[in-house]
Amino acid sequence: MPPKIAKMPGATTPGPTTPALSFDPTNPFIVQSDRSVLVEVDNLQYTEARDAIAPFAELEKSPEHIHTYRISNLSLWNAAAAGFSANEVVAVLQKYTKFPIPQNIPTDIAETVSRYGRVKLERIDADHLKLVCSDKPLLAELARNKKVKEYLGERIDDTSFAVTPAFRGVLKQSLITVGYPAEDIAGYTEGALLPIALRDTLAHDGSPFHVRDYQREAADVFHAGGDVRGGSGVIVLPCGAGKTVVGIVAMALLQKNTLVLTTSITAVKQWRREIIDKSTLTENEVKEYTGETKEIGPVTVATYQILTYRPDKTEDFPHFGLFEQRDWGLIIYDEVHLLPAPVFRVTAQIQARRRLGLTATLIREDGREGDVFSLIGPKKYDVPWRELETKGWIASASCSEVRVALPTDATRMEYAVADHRAKYRIASENVAKDDVVAELLLRYKDQRVIVIGQYLSQLHRLAERFDLPLITGSTVTSEREDLYNKFRSGEVRHLVLSKVGNFAIDLPDANVLIQVSGTFGSRQEEAQRLGRILRPKSSGDGDAHFFTLVSRDTRELDFAHHRQMFLTEQGYSYEILDERDVLPPKSAAG
Repeated sequence: MPPKIAKMPGATTPGPTTPALSFDPTNPFIVQSDRSVLVEVDNLQYTEARDAIAPFAELEKSPEHIHTYRISNLSLWNAAAAGFSANEVVAVLQKYTKFPIPQNIPTDIAETVSRYGRVKLERIDADHLKLVCSDKPLLAELARNKKVKEYLGERIDDTSFAVTPAFRGVLKQSLITVGYPAEDIAGYTEGALLPIALRDTLAHDGSPFHVRDYQREAADVFHAGGDVRGGSGVIVLPCGAGKTVVGIVAMALLQKNTLVLTTSITAVKQWRREIIDKSTLTENEVKEYTGETKEIGPVTVATYQILTYRPDKTEDFPHFGLFEQRDWGLIIYDEVHLLPAPVFRVTAQIQARRRLGLTATLIREDGREGDVFSLIGPKKYDVPWRELETKGWIASASCSEVRVALPTDATRMEYAVADHRAKYRIASENVAKDDVVAELLLRYKDQRVIVIGQYLSQLHRLAERFDLPLITGSTVTSEREDLYNKFRSGEVRHLVLSKVGNFAIDLPDANVLIQVSGTFGSRQEEAQRLGRILRPKSSGDGDAHFFTLVSRDTRELDFAHHRQMFLTEQGYSYEILDERDVLPPKSAAG
């Protein structure tokens, strides 16, 4: 079985082998000719088989008993970039298959895996690149492709074309769309030197600071000893597992000026606080570039929002110049799955910089995972959430879906005649959920509880009923930080958050999350929200509790199934509860 952790890139991919004809009817996999794999959840080998297939397949459906995985081109190319061979992929399928593997599968996988790296981007000199392909017919075919040829310069020889450095990113985007992802070994601009070391003790309180083994390993895999095959890629770790630390370790390995891009002003302040606390950099060396403060220093932390701001749609993005303000040696993309599409434009122009993407999930709701692969880099490191939970690095979590009926016939009629989008909102804002929230707040009255949702009217209603502080996008930064600090200290134990709570917030002692509404079927949002409560607890109840309230017999239930796929991927299971299982008998709806 391949290791759960991504391997160092650069390994060669052997040709296909004929799989052994052995199979075992007690195994959990049914491998189908369309590259889908059905996995039996109740099988004794389910857990190890799920972990074995995760590096090269994507979960598509997760009903109770049979989960469906898809071996996509992109999932195979991510595996290939991490050093997995076609033989290793087929060996996993062979080990866990219930029936003989269809004959086309080993050949199909070998062909797809072999496409990664058949085309390479290499450097000629400081100002010139070349596209290299030893397969001359393939190179001729690509050179005639209308998506590729406009980015190719003069032909150098039988196996290469000149490439203008400015086209480095868009050429890689084009190549992946035609099915031949380039291996980029053209290297990077070194960037301005910045001496930085990790501290042995935290700056704010003098307590010991140790980098965890997986954090060090993730940074090392990204850096690859300074080799051209390192320096660009994505690290996938759970929320609460210390992705910020991985970024700081990468900075210490490179010793270069660094630009950090993240999701909000709160996240900017958190990154700045962490960098100063855990490294030898001073406050004067770590600057913020946001809508509130625009300073640029050797390390600059900025929001995606400020980068994508423009007065109107006809004008350029005025803050894109930040990418050229200093001689950056590293750009860190926090929560890379949320990277706004406009940033892809400028990202294509800065391929000479080392690029580190950090995320809890590679899933993008806009389907642009291929752009992340091309422009930021392939997945370089991934650890299953449950593995870190087992080792105590993140809290153990129980996940429950509570199904709540629409409260009255009038509400049911309003739902019945509404259009599709309105149906979802009516179901999401179901007032019957409020009584369930009341019972859960009472049950966990002494614990740190976050109530989170999508719709402001619903959140205002809950905050007013339970006399709780509410943080939304319009809450001023100073008030927001004050409430977060009070929550961390325990002065405030229950907090209501809008979707601003999805993104990089450090609330380490939160251990109960009540999700009253969400963004349709967003798996990435599910990852962010669960992550809010997975940080190890300093005191009290060490377990985390994740409740999702869903209106029964509505569209919200359908979307909930899609959201749950993320938890299934990570090894969590949902307990399905009726509101009557939560409410006192006299309060439960008929």
